[in-house]
Amino acid sequence: MDTRAPLMGEPLPVELMNTIWADRHGRYDALRDPGGVEAWLSSVCPRTDLMTADDLDGLAAADLDRLGDRLISLRDALRRLAAEVTQEPRPGAASEIPDLSTAVHVLNETAGRTPHWPVLCWSPGAEPSRRRHTSGEAASAVLSAIAEEAVVFFSQDSRHQLRACLAPSCVLYFLKNHPRREWCSTSCGNRARSARHYQRHHRSTA
Repeated sequence: MDTRAPLMGEPLPVELMNTIWADRHGRYDALRDPGGVEAWLSSVCPRTDLMTADDLDGLAAADLDRLGDRLISLRDALRRLAAEVTQEPRPGAASEIPDLSTAVHVLNETAGRTPHWPVLCWSPGAEPSRRRHTSGEAASAVLSAIAEEAVVFFSQDSRHQLRACLAPSCVLYFLKNHPRREWCSTSCGNRARSARHYQRHHRSTA
């Protein structure tokens, strides 16, 4: 099951921020229903060692509703923190959480809500490996792990790599991991260049 949200290989906190996206036709939310929540968790499942496909299959609709509410709350907190870092210039990208202190509280509460820890797995004749266990529901622990990763990210200088994509209609965030990167995707870069070309041509013919 694939999510409709754009997944661009960004850190999971940024991928969660980007479950809201937009184009010239409107604004979209990948977490608006239980099916969307399940699809997003399924899509990021391979990137965490806290949750398996079987864990997802065991979730009822009520569980997905509850997880969806928590994911949306965490996403809104992360988008508010991202707006602080990027000095968000896009009115359409505003978070549902209006103030910084509430966003910080939501993030910290989510990070500590479901404990998880590393364990060593080592059977005779096999290579040792590390997995993570949780005292709670696996999907809930994934939310806490994403929040924990976000705490680390926003508390370090790496947060200054975070950018708001300024292509027309875009509300996504990305990490500027290359000096020449200015857009979240190639399509946004093409759209931005086309818009600039149109504006220059319009001014020259006015």
